[in-house]
Amino acid sequence: MAGQNHTLVTKFFIQGFSEVPQLQMLLFSVFLTLYVVALSGNLLSVVTISTSPTLHTPMYFFLVNLATVDLLCFSTILPKVLESLVVRGDTMSYRGCLAQLFFFTWALGTELLLFSAMAYDCYVAICRPLHYGVLMGPKACVMLAVALWVVSVVNTNVHTGLMVHLPFCHSNVVDHFFCEVPPLLKLACAPTHLNEAMAFTADVFLEVGNFSVTLASYGCIIASILHIHSTSGKRRDFSTCSSHLLVVSTYYSTVTYTYIHPASSYSLGRDKVVSVIYTSVVPTLNPLIYTLRNTDVKAALRRLLSPHS
Repeated sequence: MAGQNHTLVTKFFIQGFSEVPQLQMLLFSVFLTLYVVALSGNLLSVVTISTSPTLHTPMYFFLVNLATVDLLCFSTILPKVLESLVVRGDTMSYRGCLAQLFFFTWALGTELLLFSAMAYDCYVAICRPLHYGVLMGPKACVMLAVALWVVSVVNTNVHTGLMVHLPFCHSNVVDHFFCEVPPLLKLACAPTHLNEAMAFTADVFLEVGNFSVTLASYGCIIASILHIHSTSGKRRDFSTCSSHLLVVSTYYSTVTYTYIHPASSYSLGRDKVVSVIYTSVVPTLNPLIYTLRNTDVKAALRRLLSPHS
């Protein structure tokens, strides 16, 4: 019997949102809208910034990285979600599930680190402008970006490697809309203490640690803004900072909530809603808040769309 209990799982059944079939078409419309807006917004950001020499600055360099991360994130998740809302009984191979877990976790970690790098760049630009050319030069920016992607992929390899060694025998039904660490750990029929310990450690470093750095950076920025004599300048900068902080806080808090508690306490309905925020909503908002509302980007976009005007 013990051997039968550890039958090799070759595919997973992705439950998705099938517990509310009457909402299938509504959910499909919502996710399709999020996907189209996120895809067009992030692609537009990458193309506009990449083809406009005036936007080749550290801030926009990191925004291109952010758009790339978001493209990786929702492209890993949303097409399969849309399929599962159309095809009842959607399945995913074991390798496909691990691949989705790998690329999503990679994008997740990189985005968390990028938010800190962007906050630091903003801090140096506003609070230490005389040192900006040295601290945020082209070489420094490239090295920082490479470090972010490498640190995240190392973290991803650890989580995926630990998941590969877990036997799945309780069930192959993933009661979630994609393959993520917490719902997969609930299906394991072996102790998951090491997996949960590593997830907690990564959470403390990537979420709590980086959020603290981000808050400290924006705290210094706000303190500097308060010394600006121009009322309109203060209002503009506060508006920018508040919108950035809203997106960052939403992302950090939802990710931390999902990964900080044990898999045994995973709440299926509530955690699905939370996951939608950082897999779909935030990647859709990022280009709208960080890039496309920017005056310089708008001007570059007009030149891109109307080259002969």
